[in-house]
Amino acid sequence: MSIDRNKNNIKMERKLYPLKFNPILKPKIWGGTKLNKVLNKNLGKADDIGESWELSGVDGDVSVVSNGFLQGNTLNELLEIYMSELVGDKVFEKFGAEFPLLIKFIDANDDLSIQVHPNDELAHKRHDSFGKTEMWYVLQADKGSFLISGFKKDTSKDEYLKALKEKKVDQLLQKHEVTPGDVFFIPAGRVHAIGKGILLAEIQQTSDVTYRIYDYDRRDAQGNTRELHTDLALDAIDFSGGDQYKTEYEAHVNEVTQIVESPYFVTSLIDLTDGVLHKDFYHLDSFIILICVEGQGEINYYNDQKVTISMGETVLIPADLKAFSIHTGGKCKLLEVHLPDGEKK
Repeated sequence: MSIDRNKNNIKMERKLYPLKFNPILKPKIWGGTKLNKVLNKNLGKADDIGESWELSGVDGDVSVVSNGFLQGNTLNELLEIYMSELVGDKVFEKFGAEFPLLIKFIDANDDLSIQVHPNDELAHKRHDSFGKTEMWYVLQADKGSFLISGFKKDTSKDEYLKALKEKKVDQLLQKHEVTPGDVFFIPAGRVHAIGKGILLAEIQQTSDVTYRIYDYDRRDAQGNTRELHTDLALDAIDFSGGDQYKTEYEAHVNEVTQIVESPYFVTSLIDLTDGVLHKDFYHLDSFIILICVEGQGEINYYNDQKVTISMGETVLIPADLKAFSIHTGGKCKLLEVHLPDGEKK
């Protein structure tokens, strides 16, 4: 049942709380079954689920609340009613009723296409959309699995187009063998791909604009190859190279470690072992997203109310919920995400 549109009555009766959402499952030509086997997602009989959208405001794929008195309502409905109480004053002022981040789990049972995303300016001009800067946190990787991120060296457009024509573009790109806990920040414009055998969490701007550069001449069940976006991609690509694109960090048990800071999101790793971590965000004018990447814990809030969070689950902490604690009787790793422009002065 949808929430009553009498906003004042809603607020007088009940407060916002840590929100869970139903996963939105996406079949992909390269998808598999790890979202079930590792993250306990119910895939039914499907064996080609490549993505689980955990928190989304994308048109046609808007997340639906799965817990508490708001169960059954969409993220967009909550934004309409609660506005800045859900996302923060500055966030609502900037983004209005558009939720600014998209959270996914991705299971690459085969190599994903080599691709690139446009920046804000290009995406707005061409698609009336946000650009797409993202980051990856590796949850599981088969032995020898690798990611592609960036060019090996500065590359000219002519070099790139020649390699593309000869189906050798992957030879220009950096391949990074990965293990669980590895982090990669992928700004708009960086050519990238997820390799076969990797399960990861992805945090990104709310955008579904992707330019596919090369797809290994793969064919679907009907024998069709997927569309490539050679011309569109050309103006979006950052051809610089040579840097080490893996994000290095040193995590410590029972502490919070910032791993990515960008204009679009800030992500930290919370690594807990059998204890309690008290959190307060009175300084922050933003929602918080918690993504469980290992173990399980319990979020305590208000008068000792509780919401559990287990590996593979995502919880949205409303901006108005300024203090809570995380309890665990064992190992629990969480990604903590918020917007950077929400700091109160």
